[in-house]
Amino acid sequence: MAVRFVMVGGFLGAGKTTTLARLARMYQARGKRVGIVTNDQAHDLVDTNTFRGQGFATQEVPGACFCCRFEDLVERVGALESTDRPDVILAEPVGSCTDLVATVVQPLKDLYGGRFEVAPYAVLFKPSHGRRILRNEPAGGFSPKAAYIFKKQLEEADAILINRADELSPAEQDELTRLVGEANPGVPVLRVSAQTGQGFDALTELLDQDGAFGRKILDIDYDTYAEGEAELGWLNASVKLTADKPFDLDALLGAILRELAGVCRALGGEVAHLKLIGMDEAGAFGVGNVVSSDTEPKLSLASGLHPREADLIVNARVAIDPAVLEAGVRRVVGAECMRVDVTPEFRTSQSLRPGRPVPTHRYAEAKK
Repeated sequence: MAVRFVMVGGFLGAGKTTTLARLARMYQARGKRVGIVTNDQAHDLVDTNTFRGQGFATQEVPGACFCCRFEDLVERVGALESTDRPDVILAEPVGSCTDLVATVVQPLKDLYGGRFEVAPYAVLFKPSHGRRILRNEPAGGFSPKAAYIFKKQLEEADAILINRADELSPAEQDELTRLVGEANPGVPVLRVSAQTGQGFDALTELLDQDGAFGRKILDIDYDTYAEGEAELGWLNASVKLTADKPFDLDALLGAILRELAGVCRALGGEVAHLKLIGMDEAGAFGVGNVVSSDTEPKLSLASGLHPREADLIVNARVAIDPAVLEAGVRRVVGAECMRVDVTPEFRTSQSLRPGRPVPTHRYAEAKK
């Protein structure tokens, strides 16, 4: 029996991780076994640890997007099939990637049609940046080339999900629905909240459909795409935290987030996404994030922990030089830990600008 493959796209900070976690719980409530595959340009991904911390069978494709690591994607799905026998695979692509119908959806349908049933491709719309981009306002620190990626993500969607509806007024929801509809005529638009579950019954109904989905092959300029991705500084770091006495992990996560956001603003770098996870030895964890330079840091999941030892993972995606970003992260983590008598030991730290996408496969036209 074919495995249902559900990939949900969207820009950095759009809410893909929260969305997939909610979908996973909904599928499990229907008696389905679920596996998750995450994706990133680097190692030490907060999302992977978040899913595993919630008990979901999770594999990770690091080092480049699904399109450039297509065989790794299939291999990681195979690993889940051999150990967990999932009925549904949920896939979370890199938030700076687009052209996924031509490079992931169509190859899966064509080369592995007997193995996978590919669901309609839904893309999350991020209100904080999307409103400015669709109004053609200055992209808040992003160049038009990064905004180009955002628009192309929406263009290839079978359905567009306006996320964080619980944080938007009815008038704001109406405006965004209008803007999205004008830019993408004929595409279904759903108002959802990954945090509260609003609109998710309609979403799962859409994702259960079969038919002529996943067929929108983009007319895309890969030079513009590559330059838009390269604008973003990328940092993944893992840090061991130790102290002589118990410390408030949630307070430390919040302080680091606030200071990092302030540093990025001071340096003129628009935040695409800052995300932290702090974990104790038993696997309990807290998660915090910032999704743009004009939104407040948020502890999306409190741990309630007061450990003497913990692991911290920092993922930062900011329109700034990656070396400057890494120096800022090290400085902020060190200073905030010192304030509460915690010793940080950086275990790994990788900063980069994403390289030019070179897809394993790219279909010039839809076959299936």
